[in-house]
Amino acid sequence: MEKEQNLEQEEMVAAEIDPEETAEETVQQSEKGSEENGRIAELESKLEEAENRYLRLQADFDNFRRRSRLDLEAGAKYRAQSLISDLLPAMDNFERALKMEADNDQAKSLMQGVEMVYRSILEALKKEGAEPIEAEGKEFDPNMHQAVMQVQEENFGSNIVVEEFQKGYILKDRVIRPSMVKVNQ
Repeated sequence: MEKEQNLEQEEMVAAEIDPEETAEETVQQSEKGSEENGRIAELESKLEEAENRYLRLQADFDNFRRRSRLDLEAGAKYRAQSLISDLLPAMDNFERALKMEADNDQAKSLMQGVEMVYRSILEALKKEGAEPIEAEGKEFDPNMHQAVMQVQEENFGSNIVVEEFQKGYILKDRVIRPSMVKVNQ
């Protein structure tokens, strides 16, 4: 009797499992698996794209931060540039005034006062890092000098500054105004 019951149960189980249904289920599971694999590949691709975008943004931000720091440093380093540029014509006028000859005591004392003011402004400029460019007797440098004349003198070597018409100034490592000079050929 037990054998008969086992056979009946096996027949019932066999009757419930249809081979066609089993094949369809396998195909559906396989399609689900390939859909899931495709979805996983798509998500991995999106993740990689997002990571790349994040890395680019981070690099851009680092570059922005570095540029901002450099701009601030340059601003601090050259903060007096516009003031110095505005003072240069006054310095030129002082230099012209100092070339005048004083013929009496009153004019001499006035010239001493002008010279004291000139020196104090020159010292203030030096404190800020501005200095006159040395020109006369030096070799012509197009970065520091502006040649307005050329002469041929035997006392000077070739490409040497013979005379300075207007003083040039440099602020730290930046030329504010080049010297206007006469150069020997």
